[in-house]
Amino acid sequence: MGIVGAGPAGLLLARQLHASGIDCVVLESRDRSYVERRQRAGILEQSTVDALRSVGAADRLEREALPHDGIELRFSRRSFRLDFPSLTGGRRVWVYAQTEMVKDLVALQLKEGPPLLFEARALAVEGANTDNPVIRYTRSGREHTLSCDWVVGCDGYHGVTRHGLPRGVLRTYERGHPYAWLGVLAEAPPAYEELVYAHSERGFALASMRSPQVSRLYLQVPNGTDPEDWPDDRVWDELDARLAPHGGWRLHRGPITARSVLPMRSSVTEPMAHGRVFLAGDAAHIVPPTGAKGLNLAAADVTVLGRAFSHLNVTGSTRLLDTYSATCLRRVWRAEHFSNLMTSLLHRDPDQSAFATRLQLAQLERLATSPHAAAEFAAQYTGLPVEAE
Repeated sequence: MGIVGAGPAGLLLARQLHASGIDCVVLESRDRSYVERRQRAGILEQSTVDALRSVGAADRLEREALPHDGIELRFSRRSFRLDFPSLTGGRRVWVYAQTEMVKDLVALQLKEGPPLLFEARALAVEGANTDNPVIRYTRSGREHTLSCDWVVGCDGYHGVTRHGLPRGVLRTYERGHPYAWLGVLAEAPPAYEELVYAHSERGFALASMRSPQVSRLYLQVPNGTDPEDWPDDRVWDELDARLAPHGGWRLHRGPITARSVLPMRSSVTEPMAHGRVFLAGDAAHIVPPTGAKGLNLAAADVTVLGRAFSHLNVTGSTRLLDTYSATCLRRVWRAEHFSNLMTSLLHRDPDQSAFATRLQLAQLERLATSPHAAAEFAAQYTGLPVEAE
């Protein structure tokens, strides 16, 4: 098995294959330090935590992750809380940064797993329709060829794997959004126990965290925003203005150690497999970050794929591999719908009418007052169980 990309999807799949006695090689174009420092998502669904536990990669998570049993929604200078366990029959989410999850998986892979090659840049995936697809890559200034029985592309939207499939095989559905997120990391203890999502006249804001000492915060900003135009005081003042449901509430302030602008877009590529090449994670789909689905969808993809390869290894049957794309796409489109629903519900379009704003407030009011609406929202947020087929 050849796996292109050592992000969460590629590393988790490698651990699942190792547990099933299946040989694989993971190729990663960046060095280890870069891979372990990439700032990405920080919310893990129940099924993602279960997948990490199943491959022995949850020891540090169990000690350090912050379990959350709900979120707070703020609008019209009021707030309400969604209690996940009571609405979903006990499901919850965990705050654990993707960087930490990757560190855990890398350490396991290097200690006891099959080869993980850093600074190995994939050039092309060839022979998708053959019994032995090939990955051409460079490492240490030399070109190499990896002959595989199967190839899994976990190398993102711009990776080479999806471009190795024959022209006309894939169809991509995309949607852009007329705003972005300014995300910051701050050395400041969170002034809240759970994530706070805010709808305001000034735009969306999200108060999250990385640890009891580090806050992760986001502001809706126009596309093309330069993060350097947002000095610390401006960031804190705007966060306070958008997040305060009433006078007197303030965030704990501290030095901002990192800031970046995250574009908002949606994308789904179908099918997620062709011949002996499979796509997983961002190579197949991208969601706006509002619903915290990107990392969790990637973990669900490779969990389905890991089960399918284990089934092949035990039975010789490709039945689960043959249904991989259809199985994953059912979950992907539901997650896309939920992420876009959250995004359109909480953000203000630059040209938004007063009528559209009133519709947003009406839906937020329904979430606050309808147990049925709240239960559906909570079920989607905490994540649906990963289908077997």
